[in-house]
Amino acid sequence: MANFFDIIKSEIPVLVDFSAEWCGPCKMMPPILKQVKDQLGDDVRIIKIDVDKNPAIAQQLQIRNVPTLAIYKNGEQKFRQSGVIQAPQLVQIIKQHQ
Repeated sequence: MANFFDIIKSEIPVLVDFSAEWCGPCKMMPPILKQVKDQLGDDVRIIKIDVDKNPAIAQQLQIRNVPTLAIYKNGEQKFRQSGVIQAPQLVQIIKQHQ
């Protein structure tokens, strides 16, 4: 993966799904994220970060719970929430930060 901190400098909103393989609720996110991508297309970039495989990023960003969803634009965190978020709500949040 390219450098995470370079990716989030994008002018297009970047939705980051911080997750872990052992996390039950995290397994609910892929179909939700697919719905978001299908609806927004190139207006959003979606990446998944496994906190167990990327502990330095998780520690630096103080990710304590998974799943945690965050939206970045131009390197700034615009939104962050732990727990499963449904696609319509995520689409609405992303549109607020376009």
